[in-house]
Amino acid sequence: MPGGLIGWQVRVDSTICRTHQHTAGASPHDELQAEPPGGARSGCPGPYPAAHAPDPKPARADRTYLLSDPDTVDDGLMILDLAAREAARHGLAHQLRSIEGIQRTHQEEHGLLLPRRSGSEHVNAKQVITDEQWRYARTIWDYHQMHHDLRRCDVAIGLGSHDLGVATRAAELYHAGWFPLLVFSGATSPTTVARFPRGEAVHYREHALRADVPDEAILLEPNATNTGQNISLSRQVLAEAGIQPRSVLLISKPYMERRAYATARQVWPDVEVVCASEPLQLDDYVNRIGDPKLVIDMLVGELQRVIEYPKRGYAIEQPVPGEVHDAYQALRRAGFDSRLLTA
Repeated sequence: MPGGLIGWQVRVDSTICRTHQHTAGASPHDELQAEPPGGARSGCPGPYPAAHAPDPKPARADRTYLLSDPDTVDDGLMILDLAAREAARHGLAHQLRSIEGIQRTHQEEHGLLLPRRSGSEHVNAKQVITDEQWRYARTIWDYHQMHHDLRRCDVAIGLGSHDLGVATRAAELYHAGWFPLLVFSGATSPTTVARFPRGEAVHYREHALRADVPDEAILLEPNATNTGQNISLSRQVLAEAGIQPRSVLLISKPYMERRAYATARQVWPDVEVVCASEPLQLDDYVNRIGDPKLVIDMLVGELQRVIEYPKRGYAIEQPVPGEVHDAYQALRRAGFDSRLLTA
């Protein structure tokens, strides 16, 4: 590993996830090292700014995450997820089975269901995605983002989902001064209950508190089960606190910006809406999730909702350029359809 970089290795047992942080002198096989998410504030791997590079000598620091400790369980499970995805990506079936066994034990002990993931039984069943399909996916990825310029808003709403990066980005934007008050919104869904058993909003809040967002700057909306409720129930929480904002910063997953915007304009038409998400390219997001087909499935499913939800009164209509619609139809025909609406 080049000097000035940080690498991570993960060791786990049934109750502990321990990461080892290495600077220069770490394992040369850094492409096989699981990397913790979350950006520079929370220990994101990657180069330091040049002015803050560490001394080019071996260094090591252990950090332990107890899966039995509410203060560390989220980060521990997140690192286990990343380790599992890296093992799947590199075909390390034995290591993947071990990690999934720990995850399954944790879920069973807490009466939860382990979500379907790119598991050991699928290590050798990778779907080949063509260059043309990647171009289609990037077209849709770019369309889903609103490309709004950041501007200071009265409040922000962090929209609950499976992606803890929403809370990370919310903390970053709070510290940058883009808003003074933050609402985290979300209950659980079949795809998030295992990861966020106490509810998306609750886990988001805990993550933001660990990122030094003050408790008094956070309001909690723990009941929403869809995007419309995220916004309408957050509005209700704000009203109960005596707050009537004129502008709202919606913080979501990168590929959810457009639907979040269209939904907010439908259910809260008299507020100015600005959208934000982590500044990631599609390749970055695929590497984080670890399952390229699933990511493209989600992009296609999200676009279907952008198209269909206005007809159901859930959102305002959004123009869909011809090249975006063509990409959508081509990917549907190619079988990227696991996240499509069924009714």
